[in-house]
Parts: sequence; C-alpha cells; structure tokens
Amino acid sequence: MGMEMKLQMRMSQRLVMTPMLQQAIKLLPMTRLELIQAIRSEIEENPLLEETEPDLEERAEETGAEEKIEEEQPVKEEVYEEQTKLETPEKDQPPDDIDWDAYVHTDLYEGRSGDGYVEFPSLENTLRQKEKLEEHLMWQLNCSAVTEMERELGEYIIGNINIDGYLTESIESLAEAAGSTVEDMEDSLILVQSFDPPGVAARDLRECLHIQVLAANMRGTLAETLVKGHLAELDERNFKKLAKSLNVTIDDIIGAVRTIREFDPKPGLEYNTEEAVYITPDIYVVKVDGDYQVHLNDDDVPRLRINPYYHSILKNKNQDQKNTRDYVEGKFRSALWMIKSIEQRRQTMLKVGRSLCRFQREFLDKGLNYLKPLILKDVADDIGMHESTISRVTTNKYMHTPQGLFELKFFFHSSVGSYLGNEMSSVRVKEMIRKICKEEDQAKPYTDDQIVKLLQAKNVKIARRTVTKYRKELNILSTSKRKKLFL
Repeated sequence: MGMEMKLQMRMSQRLVMTPMLQQAIKLLPMTRLELIQAIRSEIEENPLLEETEPDLEERAEETGAEEKIEEEQPVKEEVYEEQTKLETPEKDQPPDDIDWDAYVHTDLYEGRSGDGYVEFPSLENTLRQKEKLEEHLMWQLNCSAVTEMERELGEYIIGNINIDGYLTESIESLAEAAGSTVEDMEDSLILVQSFDPPGVAARDLRECLHIQVLAANMRGTLAETLVKGHLAELDERNFKKLAKSLNVTIDDIIGAVRTIREFDPKPGLEYNTEEAVYITPDIYVVKVDGDYQVHLNDDDVPRLRINPYYHSILKNKNQDQKNTRDYVEGKFRSALWMIKSIEQRRQTMLKVGRSLCRFQREFLDKGLNYLKPLILKDVADDIGMHESTISRVTTNKYMHTPQGLFELKFFFHSSVGSYLGNEMSSVRVKEMIRKICKEEDQAKPYTDDQIVKLLQAKNVKIARRTVTKYRKELNILSTSKRKKLFL
C-alpha cells in the first residue's frame, strides 16, 4: 500500500484566548483596591499610559475663579492703601509711649516661653497603641526575679503562645529546641502560667480553666472538681446524673457552672491587636423616583488615556527608527487592551448589578423574607453572558443596598419547594429556622422533626436532613445542647 502527501483546506471554529481576552478575564475577579494596584503597576511599566487630567468644565471653573480674583485684587489693594494711611502715623508725629513689659507678658502663654511655660511630651510619646500579648508577657518575665536560663526558657514558651493564649508546642519539643531538660521547661511553664491574664500558656481548655480556678482561690471547690474531671459531662448538660455521681445537689452544680462561665476560655484575645477591616462596596444601589439606580464605586480608580506624544512616533514611517516604532506599537496595543479591559469590566459589573436589582426587586423593597432563589444561569441569560463571567464578576464584590451591605454571591442560592407550588429561597428558610429556635421554650427546645412540621405549617416543603444541615450552617446547637432545665 503506497503512501502519499496531500494538502487539504478545512474551515473550523475554535476559541482562541487572545491577550486582550486573557487580560479582561484577569481583571474581572479583582477587587477595587486590586484593580487600582494593577493600574498603577501598568502605568509604571507602560510609558504610553497616563492618567487623564481634570475635566474641561472644572478647568473652566478654576480659570473663571482666577479671573475673578484678579479683578477684585486692585479693589482690595486700594482698600488696603486707604486703611494703611489711617493706621500709619505721619513721620513728623512722635510715637506714643508703649508699655513693652505689659505687651510681652500679654503675648506669653503656655507652650511658648516665660514663667508659665509647660513642656509637653512629643507626639510620638502621646500615641497610644494596644499592647500585644507577647509584649505583655515579656514585660512580666523581665520584671520577675529569675535566672538567665529561666528567662531564656520563658522566652521560648512565650514565643509559642497563639493569639488565643494557648501554648501550641509540646514541652518535649520546646525542651529539645532550647537544649534543656523537660523538668526545667516545666518549671518555666509554671512561671509563665502565673502571669496575667489568668489562664495564659495553657495547653487545653481544661488546664486554662483550672489555672483560672486556682487564681480565684477556689482550690478544693466543686468548680475545681468539675473543671478537672467532668467537662465532658457539663457539655452534655446532664446535671442530674452529675449531681448524683458527685453526691451533691443540683443547685450546687448550677452554682458551680455559673462560676465556671465567668472564666475566659480564650484569655489571649484581650490583647488582640488586629483591627476590624471595613468593607468598601463596589456597587451602590440607590432608589430614585421609585426606581433603583446602580452606580459603580470608581473612587481613586485612575482614568487612563494614551499619551498623545507617542502618536507622532507611530505616524513616523522613517526606517531608521523602525525598532523604536515597533516598541511603541507593542506598548500601544498593551495600553489599548488595558483601557478596553477596564471599561469592559465596568460595563459587566453594571449589567450584573442592574440584573440583580430586577430579579430581587421585592427584596430591595421589603427585606430578607422576600429574597427569591437565583442561580448564575438566570443572570447570565438575562444579560447575554456566560455563567463563568458572572461568577468572576461576583467574586469578592459587595453591593450597598437599602437593605444593607451584601456580597454579590449572597444573592445566588438554591431554592426550597413549597406546598403552594412556587419556589422559596433557602436564605428565607434559614431565617425562619433561626426565628423558630430563637422563640422556642428553652426548657423544651424543638427537635428537627418538630421544626419540619412547623415549617410545613408555613407551606415550606423540606426534609429533616435539610433542616439539620441549615441548623448547622446557622451555628445552632442540637436539641440536647440547647436544653436549659436549670439555668
């Protein structure tokens, strides 16, 4: 059988990831601050990109204000000259006697010089910063009358205490790292555990609570007994069985439990220096004349343009400058792609925001109970884009609405069936479960089966395992752990 080579022409379609498409996809999931950083970085790398100057209207207003100032200036100068003539004595007129001592004493005040001068501390010494847990413990260690070796071992222990105040490494590993014995490390651990706050440097919850019991001079009490050997039974809330095994009354158990609840299970959080991070919305939804308007938060986002100076280089056909022209052409394409990608991102976010307002109009008007089930495909079909694009746009983005600040992903959730035939939002069902558990009798909390029946009375068709799933997502404890018979 012979072999031969042939040329054939075929027409086919395939998706090609152009540089512009790749850049647009890369910008979609970025937050506003990440976008600003990306634009700043691109401006530094690409000389053709520059920020746009203020609008011409602003320039005109500034120019008009300057002309107005120039017109008023001669008038002010004339008034100033007349006032100077009135206040300045003539040369032939002898000067009045001035009591310079009285003048000087009147001019002095605290902060300048003189008898009443008070030296204030510098600004650096007046700034107050929250003390870290490690700094607080190291200060106590340095103030303690310990040897050099004990101080070194104490530093090893303090350096391995986490933000909650617990020791994260074992004594054996710390002793090996410090080159000391386990006994010496144990002695140093006892020293650090005696520091403030009580319960610090504990290895587990039992030890943390026990340290606080001893610090409160409660050695030998029922609270110490419960902490040392019955924390698991306390978690089960079976106080009758616990009272019988310890040969005490239920009231004694309740009193000891109330005392234990006053202790801090995470003593290190008091010295947590992490500050709250405030979320800046990417989209604002404002109701104007009965209709919802969607606006993007473009504050501090640079507006880009192509530097006009390089246009002349692109128009130059001189062969001697071919390398320069090729370099400028490459940078020009990159700059153009960047500008178009940013604008495409803006338009896509506006389309998604408007689509969400159309789907969730009742939620914006009336609140959480009117939130409708929604999936990415619904919005994608509404604005004529792919689901993956909607997913990228809604990543790490927040929308400020009349009902509050929400992540864009919040509006996409599954649906729950209803006996009336329509679909109900899973978020709404979770809110109903939360309300049921909040209003229940604490002595007889509802079981998951009872919650199912209560939801059925509200036309919600849901299974028990789904109720269990939603309850765990809401961080609601089980029936036995919610039960409060004696507290």
